Parts: sequence; C-alpha cells; structure tokens
Amino acid sequence: MTPGKRALDLLLALLLAIPLAPVALVLAILILIRDGRPVFYVSERMKTVSEPFQLWKFRTMTTVDTDSGVSGGDKAARLTKHGRFLRRTRMDEIPQLWNVLRGDISFVGPRPPLRLYVQRFPELYVEVLKSRPGITGLATLYFHRHEERLLSKCTTPQETDAVYSRRCVPRKAALDLIYRDRRSVGMDLRLIAMTAARAAGRDLKSCGLPGSRRERPGKSA
Repeated sequence: MTPGKRALDLLLALLLAIPLAPVALVLAILILIRDGRPVFYVSERMKTVSEPFQLWKFRTMTTVDTDSGVSGGDKAARLTKHGRFLRRTRMDEIPQLWNVLRGDISFVGPRPPLRLYVQRFPELYVEVLKSRPGITGLATLYFHRHEERLLSKCTTPQETDAVYSRRCVPRKAALDLIYRDRRSVGMDLRLIAMTAARAAGRDLKSCGLPGSRRERPGKSA
C-alpha cells in the first residue's frame, strides 16, 4: 500500500468515525434487542495469501454452529429482516472502519477472500492480493449484483461453493486485476463516490459517473 493510499484511508476513516459512531451505537442496540447476541459477525479473511485477519461486520443472519463459505446462495433464508436493510445500505460494514484503521483493509480494493478460496486458487490470489483488500472496489460495484443473482439459484452449500468457484471467482479477479493495474488516489475517490451513490439508492449513470453499462458481467469480465 502506498503512503498516499494509506493516508487517504486514515483520513476518511477518522472523518467518518465521528458521525457514524452514534449510528453504529443505535444499530448495535437494535440488533441486540431484535435479534439478540452476537451483535457482530467476525470472520477470518485473508490480507495476503499467507496472512489472515478478523473482518468485523454487524450481524445480518441468524447464527448456526457450522457456518462456512460465502454468504449468498443457500444462506439467503437466514437473513434477518434488519439484515436485509443493513446489507442493502451497506451499513453492516460500518464496523470495518476498525479494520481500515488497523491497516487490515483499505477503503478500495478487492473484497478480502476466505482462506478456502485462496488455498483453492493460490496463483490467482497471489496476484489479486498484491492490492490491499478493500470495503469496495471494481468487482463490488460491477459484479456484486450479478453474483447475488447467480448464487440465488443455489439451494445447498455444495452448489453455492461450486457456482461461486466456477462463475464468480474468475470474473471478480479479472476486475480486481484491472484495478491493480490502474489504481490511484483519484480512482479510489471515484470508486468511493460511486459506492456511496449506490448505497443511497442512486443509479451510477444518474450521478454522472460511468459504470452502469459495465455492470453487465459478460462485458466487464
């Protein structure tokens, strides 16, 4: 991570932490009252092909003892009522400001992968993870909704894993490698603005920002 990118992460994290602190407190109380403990979902993710870390989110699903794998597909039925809202607005990711401050992740970069997929596709992820993982990025903006549609047809953990491995990992990696080759502070600011617009329910094209046509995975991957 370049000094400029790290400085931007720290500045944005500190600026956002102040107004989002009361929001996070309210959300934590609501989750505790409505859905019970735990309030947070903590999952091991990979910073590099050999370096794991603990990623923090607000919990959006009912808990099970054998939870593993990606969060879509067969797990969709476990989403809580408030969890759907938190995911749609991306407020479930507010706790990740802590991960940004620690340097585990950046604001912009590939989504931090599970160890399972890093071990399954080591040659691919050694290239992808040359960029610090991030809260948002090209793959998040241009492929996430298509990924949800692909996984929505899965009814078992095995089917979810197969579809994610075969149809999602390669396409997301292609976008992540485009980001790796073109990344800059200016590009990061642009992707952050696009992410904020989408979280607010605005179409990327309506914001004067390109990207809505590239959301077709067949074209962008």
